[in-house]
Amino acid sequence: MRTGSLWLICLFSGLLNLSVLAAPATDSHGMRLPTRKAAQRIISLAPHLTEMLFTIGAGQRIVGTLAYSDFPPAARDIPRVGDAFRIDMERLLALRPDLVLAWQGGNSAADITQLKALGLPVYVAAAPQLTGIADQLVDLGRLTGWQSAAGRAASNYRAELQRLRQRYRDARPLTVFFEIWNRPLMTINGRHIISDALRLCGGRNPFAALPSLAPTVSLEAVLLANPQLIVATSSGGGKDALLSFWQRWDSLEAVRRQQIYTIPAELITRPSTRILQGVKALCGIIAGARAASAR
Repeated sequence: MRTGSLWLICLFSGLLNLSVLAAPATDSHGMRLPTRKAAQRIISLAPHLTEMLFTIGAGQRIVGTLAYSDFPPAARDIPRVGDAFRIDMERLLALRPDLVLAWQGGNSAADITQLKALGLPVYVAAAPQLTGIADQLVDLGRLTGWQSAAGRAASNYRAELQRLRQRYRDARPLTVFFEIWNRPLMTINGRHIISDALRLCGGRNPFAALPSLAPTVSLEAVLLANPQLIVATSSGGGKDALLSFWQRWDSLEAVRRQQIYTIPAELITRPSTRILQGVKALCGIIAGARAASAR
């Protein structure tokens, strides 16, 4: 097929999607959005929501987003309306959005309330577990008119997630301390999506019962838990810095066995389809530590 013909087919497909009416979608607050037509001018207030819009083919509809929306590369060219700490409401309104995507827990409740008070249609995405990412893809497809592409992406994601669950369902549990920051020392509780990934891979989170989603913990508490493996996000510092800190505590099994690793933060903390890359990396690390502990 000639390149020109293929381009025309893609263009026609895009025009068909533009004409589709948006199906109803209910957000994590139980709000049924009043949007009747597929959203054309979207503000995305979280990097992972930006990623998912591009995943389903609706990235060109984004007219504004927040700092750190850096994937795919095209997302870096989208105008910024603030960051995780502050939204420039005046700039946001000037972009004339017909849909705002917000993140529960990632955006402040006050900002979300203000956006709704301004009369804007706001879809509030919950911080999902791994299975919830597919559900959010489907919702975004309904809101943008890209139901078919979103359905395919969701099906592919669910199938890959199920393959990983099957592969590691009988794995021997290993105690894992997951460090998301070290000044102060911070980890994740059992409701965090990273903890969901740990469970899938056969990892046990010793701080799962703590009430905060990302609690600060003491060094003494980690020493008492005596993890068999320590994994940290790359955002907390490089591998050398991580090793330098933990190697002082050679009473830890993870230190004695040299089971200390890092994973790129954007692959394990963002609840987008790319998180499966992070889950695969985490499962590989845990499997390697499991094999080493058996020797």
